Amino acid sequence: MGKMETAQKMPPIEQLRGRTLGRILIKMGILNRDKVHECLKIQGQRPEKVQIGQIFLELGLVDEGQLQIALAAQRGMEYVSLDGIDVPADVVEKVPAQMAKTYHIVPIEYNQGLNELIVVLDNPENFRATDDLSTLMGFKVTAKITDSDALEKTLAKYYETQQDNNINELIDEIQGDTFLAEFDGRDQSIDLDELKELSESNPVKKLLNLVLLQAIRDKASDIHFEPFEDEYKMRYRIDGVLYEMVPPPKYIAAALSSRIKVMADLDIAERRLPQDGRISLTVQGNPVDLRVSVLPTMFGESVVLRVLDRSQAMFDLGALGLKPDDQEIIRKLIHKPNGIIIVTGPTGCGKTTTLYSALNELNDIGTKIITTEDPIEYDIDGIVQVQMKPAIGLVFARCLRSILRQDPDIILVGEIRDLETAEISAQASLTGHIVFTTLHTTDAPSSIARLLDLGIEPFLLTATIEGIVSQRLVRRICENCKTAFEPSEAQLTELQLTYDDIKDKKFYYGRGCSKCNGTGYRGRIGIFEIMVFNDEIRDLIMEQASTNVLRAASQKAGMRLLRDNGLVAIYDGITTIDEIVKETIM
Repeated sequence: MGKMETAQKMPPIEQLRGRTLGRILIKMGILNRDKVHECLKIQGQRPEKVQIGQIFLELGLVDEGQLQIALAAQRGMEYVSLDGIDVPADVVEKVPAQMAKTYHIVPIEYNQGLNELIVVLDNPENFRATDDLSTLMGFKVTAKITDSDALEKTLAKYYETQQDNNINELIDEIQGDTFLAEFDGRDQSIDLDELKELSESNPVKKLLNLVLLQAIRDKASDIHFEPFEDEYKMRYRIDGVLYEMVPPPKYIAAALSSRIKVMADLDIAERRLPQDGRISLTVQGNPVDLRVSVLPTMFGESVVLRVLDRSQAMFDLGALGLKPDDQEIIRKLIHKPNGIIIVTGPTGCGKTTTLYSALNELNDIGTKIITTEDPIEYDIDGIVQVQMKPAIGLVFARCLRSILRQDPDIILVGEIRDLETAEISAQASLTGHIVFTTLHTTDAPSSIARLLDLGIEPFLLTATIEGIVSQRLVRRICENCKTAFEPSEAQLTELQLTYDDIKDKKFYYGRGCSKCNGTGYRGRIGIFEIMVFNDEIRDLIMEQASTNVLRAASQKAGMRLLRDNGLVAIYDGITTIDEIVKETIM
């Protein structure tokens, strides 16, 4: 029986939704009860876990097509044949070419009254595509299933000749849109109904979708939408550097911010107060979270989206850029039975990734880990994560007291911001817990002065802190266009080196190519400075020694400064002189 005959003999979908796969195939007239029970017995005898559908296939009781139709029916999705279907041009235009290809879907029908878009896909597991289409385009989406060959042909028929929209074309389309042009100069006098209408504008949806998909594809960490007096800027941050896109007309500022608010489930009527939200997408099978921050400014709302691509998040101590001996030191620190380990550095230097990598290594069934974060960037299975909410009084110090009653082994305190949080963290470590936390200081030794400034007693520091890790992120040279060169005297002077110091050393830079968008860099890597406490350092803290004295004692004990680790990264051909000079100080 082919797919077409199978689909024609199907009972109503309401009778199949949510039923077991065996029951659905019985109702479809493909299997009988005895065959299903026989297969269930075989499944129970298998040492490894096997899906029942796989056993039906192995025994030749169903074919791939019939199984796919049954799985779709289980999710309440109907089978549709695309033979002879002619999709109207206005329905095809509802989904941009880039989106149809990315999500592997084709729209076949649109009901304007219900704002319902019916799409077909070839994989019942791809149901997340309908959620994303609903989020990105604002339609009520109904999905139906078809076979892969038919979908490929239909995609080619309607979208092959269409080039993916580029930002320039969409901006031209927006400039020709008379409805959007009406809002030129009307930033503060737009009522709620007009804001709703703006958020549903098709050119605005298309532009925002393209910007989001391109940002995720280019591995951008942030997307900025910024209103100024005479222009509206859109910028990506890639590998820590902002790049500007072609700016759209200023009068679409309200439309773009309203569309983002709708997607993030924020209040589009509130334009005077900051708002924060989240958008969850699945792009090409990868889960992506967009953290949304809306800030009212002098010329409109500034919106920044932090891209949290979970498929790109590698929480592995071995992948951070640590030298083998530094890796060993950090592993020894995090496996101590108690104490405080501090990771320090400026915003955006990778502190969270380092801490998550440490927690990931310690995360096993015998260990209870609780984190307090502001905000939670990634959710990790097996770890209890608590989001701070200062507006209702849920701050680090208050949360920490409750956490200690939750019987944890390891605690992450997002940041030590005040004396109370520092003291409770110290108490937690003294009562047999490992505490991870962060500070904002320029290097490891200066963290001591910062904690003393908060008012912590020196004896508490010496009794609890086991180690301080300072870090920076530097851009990696693109491997595709990596080129050797001779550094100039001026460049060596910036590193306080002479030609004698660099005998037998090689230096590299990236010329710029299509793979790195002409920047010469691709990706980033961490450089670290690890200060491990010993008796001498503890004595110096009790004597309230200066940061310079502490630094010298740490170096004597084997600590490599950030700049020294940066030089190693240069000599290894990983990064450039410019990056190390920019990110470290002597």
